[in-house]
Amino acid sequence: MTSKFYFIILLCIGSLIYSCKSSAIEYQSTFETSQKAWLEFKESTDNSYQYTVSKNFWTGSRWETQITVENGIITERNFKYTSTRGLSDDFPKNKHKWVETKKEIGTHENGAEALTLDEIYRRAEHAWLIERENAKTYFMTENNGLISTCGYVENRCADDCFRGVTIDHIESL
Repeated sequence: MTSKFYFIILLCIGSLIYSCKSSAIEYQSTFETSQKAWLEFKESTDNSYQYTVSKNFWTGSRWETQITVENGIITERNFKYTSTRGLSDDFPKNKHKWVETKKEIGTHENGAEALTLDEIYRRAEHAWLIERENAKTYFMTENNGLISTCGYVENRCADDCFRGVTIDHIESL
C-alpha cells in the first residue's frame, strides 16, 4: 500500500513539473543562440544600450521608436513618424514626433512599448515564438546575433497582422 502511495505522489509531482515547462517554441536553437549573444552583449555594455523599433502599415505610414536603457532602466523613449502617408489630414502634428524621459515614459499612446531587451527576450520565448497551428512565426537575428524580427502572423489575416517586434538597430551607449 505504501509503495502505491509513493508511486502516485511521484506521478503527480512528475506531471506537475512537466506541465509547468514552457510550451514548445519555434526556432528554439536559434533563439537560445541569440539569447546567449544578448546576455554577452548585456554584460559587455553594463546593460546600457539603445535600440530602434519600427513598424510599417499597409496604408504607407511608418514610425520608429528609439528606446534608451541605462543600467537596465529605460530612461528615454523617442518616437517619430518617418512616413505619414495614409494618416488623415487632421492627425495632430504634436503626435508626429515626441520624446519621453524618466517619469513620462509610457504616457504616449503610439510607438513601441517601453520594454528592455530582457523583457523582449522573455516575451519572445513565452508569447511570440509559441508554436501555433493557425499562424506563421518569424524569428531573425540580424543585429549581430540579437533579435531583429520576432513574432507571428495569424493565417488569413489581411492587414497589419504582425504580432511581435521588429528591431532595426541595437547599439551600446
